[in-house]
Formats: sequence, structure tokens, C-alpha cells
Amino acid sequence: MQHYLPVLIMTLAAVAFAGGSLLISFLLGPKRPTPEKLAPYECGIVPLEDARKSIFVRYYLVAMLFILFDMEIVFLIPWAVVFRQLTFTGSKVALFGLIEMGIFLAILILGYVYAWRKGALEWD
Repeated sequence: MQHYLPVLIMTLAAVAFAGGSLLISFLLGPKRPTPEKLAPYECGIVPLEDARKSIFVRYYLVAMLFILFDMEIVFLIPWAVVFRQLTFTGSKVALFGLIEMGIFLAILILGYVYAWRKGALEWD
């Protein structure tokens, strides 16, 4: 447990620094609200519509699919890092790692093809 003590101390120091910085800037910062400062700001353009209008569901679907496939691809990085070590050992571990990644990629491709066939990637 003592190996985690430096990590805990560093985490507490980071949280204290971030919280302290925000608190000090809130307490000591100038507070001069004007109508221009309180107006909503949207990429340099004055908003023309209500901010609570509904957004097309297709946008959320594409965003969720991107996050899903992106996170699955992140799991390839650790395997790619140890791939050379697996191939040079010449043991059953190398074959198991290759088969395991083949199954993972097959599931990933199957999910991609399913989303493509369902029209989830079409942007009308």
C-alpha cells in the first residue's frame, strides 16, 4: 500500500492546486458584469435560435459510433507494443495472442459492417 502513497499525494496536490486556483480567481477576480458579457456567445456570432432546440438524432448516433470504434481501436495499442516480444518467443503464447487479436478484430469488423448495413453511417 505504501507504493500508492506518492500517487495519492500527487493527486491530492493536483486537486488542491486546481481547486485553490479556481477559488482564488473567483474571490479576487474583478466582477463587472455588462450586458455584452452576459450575452450568450457562439463562435463569434450572435445566436439566432433558442439554445434548447432539438438536434437531429443522427448526429448523436454517429458520435457514439465514433467513440465506440475509437475506444476499441485503443485496445490494439498494448497488443501492438508487445507483438514483437510475442513473435520472438516462439511459444504458444504468441499463437494465442495472434488468435485472440484476430477474434477481436473480427468482432470489430462485424460491428462496423452491421452499423454500415443499418445505415448508421449515412449522413442525409
